[in-house]
Amino acid sequence: MTAPRVRLRPEIESIVPYRQGRTAAEDAFKLSSNENPFPPLPEVMQAITASSINRYPESSAAALRQLIGSRHGISAERVQVGAGSVSVLAQLISAAAAPGDEVLYSWRSFEAYPLLVATAGATTVEVPNTPGHRHDLPAMAAAITERTRLVIVCSPNNPTSTTVTHDEFTEFMAAVPASVLVVLDEAYIEFVTDPDAVRGASLINDYPNLVVLRTFSKAYGLAGLRIGYAVGAEYVMDAARAVAIPLSVTEPAQRAAIISLEHEAELLDRVASLNVVRERIRIGLIDLGWDLPDPQGNFVWLPTGEHTLAAAEVFAEHGIIARPLVDGLRISVGEEESVEKLLRAAAEVVQMRRTGPSTATLD
Repeated sequence: MTAPRVRLRPEIESIVPYRQGRTAAEDAFKLSSNENPFPPLPEVMQAITASSINRYPESSAAALRQLIGSRHGISAERVQVGAGSVSVLAQLISAAAAPGDEVLYSWRSFEAYPLLVATAGATTVEVPNTPGHRHDLPAMAAAITERTRLVIVCSPNNPTSTTVTHDEFTEFMAAVPASVLVVLDEAYIEFVTDPDAVRGASLINDYPNLVVLRTFSKAYGLAGLRIGYAVGAEYVMDAARAVAIPLSVTEPAQRAAIISLEHEAELLDRVASLNVVRERIRIGLIDLGWDLPDPQGNFVWLPTGEHTLAAAEVFAEHGIIARPLVDGLRISVGEEESVEKLLRAAAEVVQMRRTGPSTATLD
């Protein structure tokens, strides 16, 4: 006899939970989670060790917010810190959108977006990417309705690694009603080398309905500590704080973020070295015949379509754990030693496309 089930929200039961990138064997490279391969700074480890984990953290992350605010030329009240930028985004969605409201974003984009919208009880509106795997901002602007409460723009876009330009974004903001909140997700902004790409820090005082999201997980290497932040209008940040889970940002995370900002130059040198590896990967893939978007995050996107799972297995056989999504592979930029294996795997997939069975070929 089947035991009776408790009643859950049907829209939540229908969601496929977020799944972390596949783990790697000891001799493989885990390039499935866009992690920073460099170890933490010694100063960060010292700060973590000095944390009083038997005590609750300072609930508002006041010292960190003050430091972030000073760097952006704004008050600490215009900064909200959360357990990763995705946590702050969840707060913003919950604060802005209720059942019957719409949250709009480009697709394909970050896998967590539909989960966060569904959790808030709002309705997702997905606008297809362009054939070049970029945001179609004019189409997104045209999709805004009276029910739209929040729009997410992801630049660089996860997983396609493409950016929105400054001019495209300002034209888009001119078309968005002032009552609609726009969240510019810049989790990978430190890796951007395109001079035309939008940079939210320069625009936060120009658009009262703009919030910019940042994270310490990627460029700063604090993924395991879960800490990120948003900057925007004070009343919007207050709304995010009102729905936040209390005391969710730990003291070790706050201390590590402060130390990381104080040692930012060293960390950005690491970013520059990863971008050198990214360029080697990009050129190598193009030489093999891959047609991929110009990567601006710490990852590349291979549009493998219906053959994605077969391609992912080829990479795994070569010791490269990639992130297979419905229509492509996202491969993080990792250790320099991973590049040779990555390109060998990519070459085998190309060869299989030409001569192998259809179940393991590319479109």
